[in-house]
Amino acid sequence: MAEPVKIKIWSDYVCPFCMLAEGPLEEAIKNFGVEVNVEWMPFELRPHPQPTLRPEDEYLPSIWEQAVYPMARRLGVDITLPAVSPQPYTALAFEGYQYAAEHGLGTAYNQRMFRAFFQESQDLGQIDVLVALAAEIGLDEAGFRAALADGTYRARHQEALREAAAHRVQSVPTMLVGDTRIEGVPRPAQLRKAILDAQAQRAEGDVYGASCGIDGSC
Repeated sequence: MAEPVKIKIWSDYVCPFCMLAEGPLEEAIKNFGVEVNVEWMPFELRPHPQPTLRPEDEYLPSIWEQAVYPMARRLGVDITLPAVSPQPYTALAFEGYQYAAEHGLGTAYNQRMFRAFFQESQDLGQIDVLVALAAEIGLDEAGFRAALADGTYRARHQEALREAAAHRVQSVPTMLVGDTRIEGVPRPAQLRKAILDAQAQRAEGDVYGASCGIDGSC
């Protein structure tokens, strides 16, 4: 049985385009006939102590009017510039993601974070907010809170950030499908082609690359 095609997606919970990428991804893989394994990867756009953005400043309303809202309307996604000011740091939320992923709810956790921020203006930098959201998707409330308070998943999150650096991720969403790199919200057809290319490359790898050595081994 063929192994699933792996799709890695680097995102940040304060990036509206990362939420908007969910729809094209789901459309691309639904009833496509190729098994895929989607892995969400963390990337902090503005890590502490770099200042985060404020919705009352000129930049955020401008980029939302020019790019976010038009794309959201085309994709049929309900999304609003959050009123949280300043925008939260996301390191703690990503530590929570590591907990959720370990308990089999990583994708559900990501989806809830996006909707909490971009549809409900919840502050993802607050531990009480994160605990309540985690409980909503079925995670153990006490265990989740203790993990964040104790920094249980801090090292794992930092290791994930080092992987992002190794892949030279500088913007989100960034997707890696086999050897194909896609930056920005993808088109479903673009994703399907990348999935098929990755599947073909893996099949060729089963045939090509074999060799014999001078010691007689093959």
